Amino acid sequence: MAGDGVRAFVGVGANLGNAAATVQSALRALDALPETRGVARSSLYRSAPVDAPGPAFVNAVAELLTSLTPLELLRRLQTIERAHGRVRGARNAPRTLDLDLLAYGDLELRTDTLVLPHPRVHLRAFVLRPLAEIDPDLSLPGLGAIGPWLERASDQAVERLHDA
Repeated sequence: MAGDGVRAFVGVGANLGNAAATVQSALRALDALPETRGVARSSLYRSAPVDAPGPAFVNAVAELLTSLTPLELLRRLQTIERAHGRVRGARNAPRTLDLDLLAYGDLELRTDTLVLPHPRVHLRAFVLRPLAEIDPDLSLPGLGAIGPWLERASDQAVERLHDA
């Protein structure tokens, strides 16, 4: 990878099949992306689905250094999802794998294809807890430090399962 790259965070979640194994496989796939290096990964966490029925999710967050553009990284994430059987259907439906580009450096972006930081990153304990595990002092562009956001989401049940 040329240079250090841009620091990016990817949320990983699954709630169909062997969700923990799928999340582990997706984390390995992220480490294998071209022009990208895995820097850190959170523990695995279990959480109830938000605004949807279905089994509990297994979630994690990966920190990457990448030279891929945000849109190319998003395309690669969608390729990994499809390789794990992801079929896009109803919003918040159960899924074999969900990869969300949570943040890409200091970039704030709003297009039809991609919004950065992720529009709900600051509202979801299942994302904030793993982010805080990787970097408790993390500040997201336009949102600020994640600590106060995590406190606001403290009523959301998230259970740490084990290291990724």
